[in-house]
Amino acid sequence: MKNVTLVLSDGTKFHGKSFGYDQPVAGEVVFNTAMMGYPESLTDPSYAGQLMTLTFPLVGNYGVPPFTFEKNGLPTFMESDKIYASAIIVSDYSEAYSHWNAVESLGSWLKREHVPGITGIDTRQLTKVLREHGVMMGKIIFDDDPDNQPKAEYEGVNFVEKVSCKEIIHYNEGAGKKVVLVDCGVKANIIRCLINRGVEVVRVPWNYDYTDMEFDGLFLANGPGDPDTCQAAVDIIRKQMSRSRKPICGICMGNQLLGKASGANIYKLKYGHRSHNQPVQMVGTTHCYITSQNHGYAVDGKTLGSDWEELFVNMNDGSNEGIRHKTNPWFSSQFHPEACAGPLDTMFMFDKFVESLK
Repeated sequence: MKNVTLVLSDGTKFHGKSFGYDQPVAGEVVFNTAMMGYPESLTDPSYAGQLMTLTFPLVGNYGVPPFTFEKNGLPTFMESDKIYASAIIVSDYSEAYSHWNAVESLGSWLKREHVPGITGIDTRQLTKVLREHGVMMGKIIFDDDPDNQPKAEYEGVNFVEKVSCKEIIHYNEGAGKKVVLVDCGVKANIIRCLINRGVEVVRVPWNYDYTDMEFDGLFLANGPGDPDTCQAAVDIIRKQMSRSRKPICGICMGNQLLGKASGANIYKLKYGHRSHNQPVQMVGTTHCYITSQNHGYAVDGKTLGSDWEELFVNMNDGSNEGIRHKTNPWFSSQFHPEACAGPLDTMFMFDKFVESLK
């Protein structure tokens, strides 16, 4: 294991060792407090451009499942076709692993996909720094090659363009109601949850104009980066809402794009929500749900138009966790109802959407 140094943009340094691919890398340093689910998190396109810190101390002990694909083209155990996180930062990497479904170690997988991984970092202290300062840019430098300084491109970059599909993909053709899914970096389990409810899914690129297509409902998927870089998608959503009352549902980035289409403002959270234990309340009720989340931006609920209202709010910081139109079947969640990995308390969001398809 080579010695490496994580250098934050404020000059703070953390020293550790490389257990993944030996290559310097830079990006936005974020933290995830989930206790498990690193294969799903690493392959979540929403982590594109980010150095993912895991606060749970022991990582790698259950290895990595096989990268197999189902007949419908969806990966069986992962959330996309490859690792999208720029790097993973852990406290204690376990090279030895034990799990009925594991076929390789986390380290060997990272090396095969050319993704750096560093261990021996005090991830709790790193998280304290990020919570105090807010997420910041950082770079991983190899101590034996200190002049190789990677440069990060994050602010203003349209990561959705980088991870979205480039052509239309069909799933479950001819099954029943047809749903257009706008791919901003969709997780595989979102598609699977729709397919399992008997609908046909037409997956389109993030900036594709679907308004002249024949379909029964619109689904806005999750994705990485700043929603303000996705104005083309917002304009198409507005165009669709002006033409039809067809049901619309969004998740994560989809919530922010729907919020922008409604006229609301978006702001960046200090350090985001990335965990499996975020408590969310349904507005107007006493119902509280435990949710899985991965986002760094939020809708400003106070700026919603008069025809819109908040559907969910975060019980930790009061930030918006979902919106809905007061009369039309348009609603969304900032959290992940499909939660792979994570709790499944809010899976009913898919049921509500499918039921609304006429």
